[in-house]
Amino acid sequence: MTTTAPPTTETENPYLRGNWAPVRHEVTANDLEVTGSIPEHLDGRYLRIGPNPLGDPDPQRYHQFLGTGMVHGLRLRDGRAQWYRNRWVRSADVSRKLGEHRPGGPHDGGFDFAANTNVIGHAGRTWAITEAGVRPYELTDELETVGPSNFCGTLFAGYTAHPKRDPATGELHAVSYNPMRGSLVQYTVTGVDGRVRHTVDIKLGEQTMLHDFSLTEKYVVIYDLPVVLNLTGPLSSRPGTAVARWLTRFAARHAAPDFMIRSAMRASERGGPPQFGGFPYRWAPERPARVGVLPRAGTAADIRWFEVQPCYVFHPLNAFDEAGPDGEKIVLDVVRHKSVFADEVDMAESRTLDRWTVDLAAGAVHEERLDDRPQEFPRVDERLVGRRHRYGYAVGYTPATHGITAPNAILRHDMVTGTPQPVGFGPGREPGEFVFVPSAPDAAEDDGVAMGFVYDRAADRSDLVLLDAQTLEMVATVHIPARVPHGFHGNWVSTGG
Repeated sequence: MTTTAPPTTETENPYLRGNWAPVRHEVTANDLEVTGSIPEHLDGRYLRIGPNPLGDPDPQRYHQFLGTGMVHGLRLRDGRAQWYRNRWVRSADVSRKLGEHRPGGPHDGGFDFAANTNVIGHAGRTWAITEAGVRPYELTDELETVGPSNFCGTLFAGYTAHPKRDPATGELHAVSYNPMRGSLVQYTVTGVDGRVRHTVDIKLGEQTMLHDFSLTEKYVVIYDLPVVLNLTGPLSSRPGTAVARWLTRFAARHAAPDFMIRSAMRASERGGPPQFGGFPYRWAPERPARVGVLPRAGTAADIRWFEVQPCYVFHPLNAFDEAGPDGEKIVLDVVRHKSVFADEVDMAESRTLDRWTVDLAAGAVHEERLDDRPQEFPRVDERLVGRRHRYGYAVGYTPATHGITAPNAILRHDMVTGTPQPVGFGPGREPGEFVFVPSAPDAAEDDGVAMGFVYDRAADRSDLVLLDAQTLEMVATVHIPARVPHGFHGNWVSTGG
C-alpha cells in the first residue's frame, strides 16, 4: 500500500523548495539497480532521517527543524541492494493526518512529535530521535512505527538527537534538555539493555540549545553556547517585547514541576506539535560562550567551565584525551558557526572546521582553524568515538544563492597530513551526510567504505553512493527510484546490531 500526503504548494521558503521540499509518497522498492559492486561484507541497513512535512506548512513560519520526520533506509546484503523504503514516523498527529490508528505506548518519554533528527540502532532496536524534550520512537527493521518509548520506564521528559556510543562498552551517553525544565540539563548513560542506568542533573545559567556534545574516554564535554530559549515570536535575534522577554527569561531559568511536564506530554498527543510562531531559540550575543568538562563518573559539582570565543557548534567531529608533560588536555574537533539564527548572517557560509584544545592545568582553551571551507555534518569512524582519530568526513557547500547554500562535495579530513581532500559527484549532484563503515571489526581506520545519499537535480532522484575510504574512488552506486530530500543524520546498522 502506498501512503500519500495531502498536497503541498510552491513556496518562497528555501526549505520547502528544491531537494528540501517534502516527498509526497511512501515508497517500497525491491532489488534495486546497482552500478559497480557492493562489498560482500556489508550486511545491514543504511538509515537516514529528516524533515518531511505533511500538508501545507505556513512558509512564513516553517523551519526545517520543526518538520515531520521521515526515515529512509536501504537493506544491503550478499552484494545486493534488497530494498529501499521511506516512512513517516507515526506520532499521534501524523497518524491522525494519515487517517490511521495511533500507535500506543508510554506517555512520559517526552513530547509527542514525529522525530526528525537522527535514527540509530541500539539494544537490538531501531530508534528515531530528536532533542528538546521529544520522546524516542521505536521502528521495526522495515521502518514501520512500533510506537513511542521511555526506554523501559527509565527515561523521563525526552532524549537527545546525538547520543554517543562508547566503543568499549556499547553504552549510549547523552546530554538532554527540555523547554519545560528551565536551565536543567541531564547527562545519562543507557546500557546495552536499553535502560538508563546513570543520570546526572546539571544546572546552567539559562536554557540553551544543546544540540550535541562530546565524549572522551574520561570526560563529557557540554557546549553552553549563546543560543537561548525564545518563546516570543518568529526566528530572530531580537528577543521581543519587555513582557515577552520576562516570560522567556522565567521559562529559561525555572523548571516546571514534573506533574505539569507529564500533563504537557499527554496533551501533545492530542493537540499535535506546539506552535511557537517560529523557531523557539535565538542567537544571544550578549551571553558568554563556554564548554563544561564533566568527569564521566563525576557529579554536577565536579564540572569545570572554560570560556571560548562566541560561536555555535551543532556538531563536533570527535574528541579525545591527550596527556603530556605540561598536563592533561582535551582535544575537540568541531564545526564552528560564527553565529546562527541571526537575520543578517548566512549560517552555511560561516561554518568552519576548528580544533579546540582544553588545557585542564592552565584553565584555558586554545582555538585554531583546521579548514576554512563552508562545511557541516562531520562524521568519524564510530569505533573511535572518544579516541584519537586520523580521518573525518564532512559535507562541503557552495556559496549561498537565493538564501540557501547547496552541498557540492564530501570532504575527507586527514588530521596527520592536515590536507582535506574533496570528492565531487558531478554537476547538479548534491551529497548529504556520509558515514564510514569498516570492512571488518578490526580493520584499519581507512579500510572500508564511506556511504551517503547523493541527489541528482537533473533526474530529480537520489542514489546511495559508496566510496572506497582509502582511494575515495566510487565503489558502487545504488539507484533509488525516488528522491531522498536533504535531511539530517543517519547511521549504518549492521544486522544483529
